[in-house]
Amino acid sequence: MVKKVLNEEIPEKIIGRRKEQELLRELVESNKSEFIAVYGRRRVGKTYLIKNLISSFPCLFFHVTGIQKGAIQVQLKEFAKQIGKAFYQSPSIIPQKNWFDTFEDLTDAINEVPKDQTIVLFFDEFPWMATPRSKILMALELYWNRYWVFDKRVKLVICGSSTSWIINNIINNKGGLHNRVTRTIHLQPFSLHETESYLKEHQIKLNRKQILDLYTVLGGVPLYWSFIRKGRSAHQCIDELCFQKNGPLVNEFERLFESLFEDPKPYIELIRFIADHRYGIGQSELIALSKLPNGGGTIDRLHQLEEAGFVTSLIPYGHKDRGVYYVMDDEYSLFYLRWIEPHLKTIAKKETNEGFWLSLSNQSCWKAWAGYAFESICYKHINQIRRALRIDPSARAGTWRYVPRLKDQEGAQIDLLFDRLDGVITVCEIKCSEHPFAIDKPYCQELLRKMEVFKKQTRTKKELFFSMITTMGLKKTIYSEEIVSNQATLEDLYVDI
Repeated sequence: MVKKVLNEEIPEKIIGRRKEQELLRELVESNKSEFIAVYGRRRVGKTYLIKNLISSFPCLFFHVTGIQKGAIQVQLKEFAKQIGKAFYQSPSIIPQKNWFDTFEDLTDAINEVPKDQTIVLFFDEFPWMATPRSKILMALELYWNRYWVFDKRVKLVICGSSTSWIINNIINNKGGLHNRVTRTIHLQPFSLHETESYLKEHQIKLNRKQILDLYTVLGGVPLYWSFIRKGRSAHQCIDELCFQKNGPLVNEFERLFESLFEDPKPYIELIRFIADHRYGIGQSELIALSKLPNGGGTIDRLHQLEEAGFVTSLIPYGHKDRGVYYVMDDEYSLFYLRWIEPHLKTIAKKETNEGFWLSLSNQSCWKAWAGYAFESICYKHINQIRRALRIDPSARAGTWRYVPRLKDQEGAQIDLLFDRLDGVITVCEIKCSEHPFAIDKPYCQELLRKMEVFKKQTRTKKELFFSMITTMGLKKTIYSEEIVSNQATLEDLYVDI
């Protein structure tokens, strides 16, 4: 008989993730069985969230993690070991030879648990358990549909960093698990607010501009922020993590893709092409450049990269389903390709001294690159920008660009726009600078020209309002007074929404 054992682990504090915590609490406390799929970019904190939240509940917590590139016998042995630890308080049970018998052992253990005790089954990195010809999905289908779904105590959490695998095989399963998932959680990287809260929790003092400088390199990936040490500036932290021989992020790029894709080379090739185009690259052009075997395979890979959080597909305003293009969405990968990779040999030979990054970042090309990175960060904080500009949630956010086909035509790029229901389109320009940004006469004329090109090419009848999104705010000039109707600053991006 399994003893009534409560989860005795002391949970660590969870930063942010407010909505995800609320949803998981509801599911664990529900009066029916639950099948929850959790996915998101690698290193984003999925395991940390689930493990520490469940540790706060009086339940029996069965946690097993798939082993990357582990043979089926290795996976089955680890699974059996964790059954013993969770249900029988350590005695080992004999590993079975297949997943059907292993899930039978798990079901037997569940049946011996007191009827008033909640049971959380957490299968972490589940795609790694699904080795070739393992038939683990068939076994899961059988035991969920025949046994676990009828036990209201059972809350099954399937988790994995291979986002496309989770989506295709669990969430959108066409077989016995079709429509069995009760809820999905797509865990996103930290927002700027969550990142700031994380640093405060760890007594790390950095102002918001310093945090932004780090965010352009680390993104909102919690694991990367755990490497930050007290008493160091943003530049010192970047130098230590990315440009010293034993820096934890020097070789992270290769590890990241190898852990997600069985054959990472074509995915990395696509990432390189996209990273080379600041304003994105069209899907058809990308297929032609990549020279991969077929267009359909390339599109599938692009979808997988998007699901994994590395790129974002965009459709310019007014194009409906045509003109899709891709932009980089992962700060670390973009930084690695542009700044770390060219110096790998120097780093490996220990020929970079402390302060190496400070000298690199004083180049004008870094300032231009930081501006691009700030645009990407703004796209991830659209709700904060809406609030600062007082734009209704119903307004559709997007981008727009026009590449002229004739020599006498003018092109234009609009960083961000909001197509509103009140007969207005708010056109936004995004600028990153160390000081309040000043709109002078030439720049004002350029902005007016952009809006004229936009009006002409889109044939919109809506009124255009112009807004600025800046790091340090606007310096008041006669031109800013003339053209700017509203503005958002870096401070607005830190609002908790």
